[in-house]
Amino acid sequence: MPRVITLLTDFGSSDTYVGVMKGVILGIAPAARIVDLTHDVPPHDVRSGAFQLLVAHRYFPAGTIHVAIVDPGVGTQRAIVAVQAGPTSFVGPDNGVLRWAVDDAGGPSTAVRVEVARYRLPELSTTFHGRDVMAPAAAHLAAGVALESLGPPVRELQGDPFPQPDGSRGVVIHVDRFGNCVTNFRAGDAGTLEVLGRRLARVRAYADATGNEPVVIGASAGFLEIAVNGGSAAARLGIGVNTPVRLVEA
Repeated sequence: MPRVITLLTDFGSSDTYVGVMKGVILGIAPAARIVDLTHDVPPHDVRSGAFQLLVAHRYFPAGTIHVAIVDPGVGTQRAIVAVQAGPTSFVGPDNGVLRWAVDDAGGPSTAVRVEVARYRLPELSTTFHGRDVMAPAAAHLAAGVALESLGPPVRELQGDPFPQPDGSRGVVIHVDRFGNCVTNFRAGDAGTLEVLGRRLARVRAYADATGNEPVVIGASAGFLEIAVNGGSAAARLGIGVNTPVRLVEA
């Protein structure tokens, strides 16, 4: 059965970077099914890429290969890794962009540095390892190459683990394009949130909020988020990633 390869990058859509990567993949594994997760991760924002991969990977079938490229260290000595976690494979720079999703998938059963020349393009640039290293690695995995064949083993992935709340204290970990502020509290946590000394009402759906009032909702990604119906909570409250929040009684 053809394997699914997903692509998550900060490359945008105005240049040919993503299309070229797909060409490389299809040249090696023509039966692969390629899915674009997003190419609008803010440039160089490894943490945003890590979060978006975390909330997306679990919805794909067993055997999926996730390629995540947010790589401000491209061309340096940072490693490129391929990781097996449960039935899912991940390929990307070893800078933290894979860490949260790999941990969520059960942790790495196998992890290697992608270094074997036959599984990369013949000529490597110093600026486009997505094309020259990561796309070929994913394609070879899709074509049946064993992950262990791609290079030497890696003991531990780089990057901090997902930032769990410290008791009732948490933070905003992601702001989406609507200005919704996702926190590190889980959607199933009882209570509501306090931010900047302001306790917010908790509602079931965006439409339950009235006017321009910020509210708390257990959102689809599985976390509590701060939202404004039809507007931006980030702009309304002047908050963003790393803003402290507190879990309080509703």
